[in-house]
Amino acid sequence: INAEYMGTAKAGIGVANLAVVSPAKIMRGIVPVVMAGILGIYGLIVAVIISSGIRGNESFGYSIFAGFVHFGAGLAAGFASLAAGIAIGIVGDSSVRAYGKQDKIFVAMILMLIFAEALGLYGLIIALLMNGVANQGSRHCDSYSKTQPCPVVKNA
Repeated sequence: INAEYMGTAKAGIGVANLAVVSPAKIMRGIVPVVMAGILGIYGLIVAVIISSGIRGNESFGYSIFAGFVHFGAGLAAGFASLAAGIAIGIVGDSSVRAYGKQDKIFVAMILMLIFAEALGLYGLIIALLMNGVANQGSRHCDSYSKTQPCPVVKNA
């Protein structure tokens, strides 16, 4: 959510300036705000996928390994989206202001925003890969013998 806020707030200033300078261009000028909003959806996707992977059975519970990998996956997606949100905010603010003065900058603005958005997408991909590792590690812990138990946090 913080990434969405950073990008929306910063780019929104440029959109407000665009509304004053050239009101006819306002619909094309809100592209950075929409792209910043997508970053919040990335976080929601990661949260839903991680929460569906949290499972425990009566004998083992939720492994510490899976917990730390899920935590790292959330951090990876969150920090990547934060960086993307800041980049979208800065690029969106300056390029929307430039678009108000020159129409030819629109394509360059879109390209810069796509590359900034890719940072958040990379974090989403890493989080999904880490979630897969956490689920494999949990299966590995389930196969431990009773003489070498996997470290777990018991369900309450």
